[in-house]
Amino acid sequence: MKQILQFVRREAVLCIAGALAIGSAFVVPPSGAYLDYIDFRVLILLLCLMLTVAGIRQTGAFTALCQGLLRRVHSVRMVGLLLVLLCFFLSMLLTNDVTLVTLVPFTLLLLEGIPRQDADRITIRLLVLETAAANLGSMLTPMGNPQNLYLYNRYGFSMGTFLSAIAPYSVLSLALLAGSCLLFLPVQPIDPPKAQSRIQSPGRLGAYCLLFGVNLLTVLRILNPWILLWVICIALLLLDRSLFRKADYSLLLTFVFFFIFVGNMGNIPALSGALQRFLQGRELLTAVLASQVISNVPAAILLSGLSENGRALLIGTNLGGLGTLIASMASLITYKLYAAAPGSQPKRYMGVFTLCNLAYLAALLLLYAFI
Repeated sequence: MKQILQFVRREAVLCIAGALAIGSAFVVPPSGAYLDYIDFRVLILLLCLMLTVAGIRQTGAFTALCQGLLRRVHSVRMVGLLLVLLCFFLSMLLTNDVTLVTLVPFTLLLLEGIPRQDADRITIRLLVLETAAANLGSMLTPMGNPQNLYLYNRYGFSMGTFLSAIAPYSVLSLALLAGSCLLFLPVQPIDPPKAQSRIQSPGRLGAYCLLFGVNLLTVLRILNPWILLWVICIALLLLDRSLFRKADYSLLLTFVFFFIFVGNMGNIPALSGALQRFLQGRELLTAVLASQVISNVPAAILLSGLSENGRALLIGTNLGGLGTLIASMASLITYKLYAAAPGSQPKRYMGVFTLCNLAYLAALLLLYAFI
């Protein structure tokens, strides 16, 4: 029983999605039509991107890049600004969660040399800014986060349409993040990284970068996703089979459960009709609010089954990643890593995190009101 409770706490979103799918199956009995609910293109893209990025990360390329850049700056403010910018731009290609998994431990290690009286305040501020940067930077590309990849395919956006919807918010986000670093991080000396990591197996790194390019061709609908799946599987069998264990299969299963639930709701005309009427004209605000409670990825899947206003849902679920700690599941990564560090102050972190996220959310919603 204890193990079951631990699993439920660890995979709360997966369990909720499974319960919704199973519950809806009592109303709409399982049939072959269930397969039509599932967007296999999205699942394949998610899986292949996870595996490819895991391979690149395993070569140590990201750590070597960060260390090389940080050796050029010598104050907390400039180090913080550089790390925040790295989170912002790397998340566009690597996804927000992979970026945070890579950079947050590196940040905690780097800040160990700061005097204790300043370390807590600086660490919390910098980690909160890095988390916001990863979430906000990831919204500019279809592969930056799972909800973007899903909505990009669900509504058949062109790259131009996608960028025109999101770019204004990305520009303002970048300005807000840079300004926050300059205002809230001190001009205090900091020692650069003492050890310099090296890229392990440059040949493999080149192979993984080529595979990443194949992923991009599929995202842009140039290559068939089933061909991508075969290419990635064969390549990883030759390069490193252990990478198959690095994928987040619980996220993929969560998508499947939500696909089934949304598909079943669509087969209950009275319910889906009422929800569609309620959602009409309120798509963005509903997406933002729903993300605060169930996270932005489930919100994107659920609401897309009720509305054809993909632009509003795209903006709403990305802005909705700001706010509560669970609004974006990537935010939990930083919190867990920080909470596990010696001398951490989780309550103080939560206060700073919430205040910062709500301020950014208010600024971005204000921009939406004017454009």
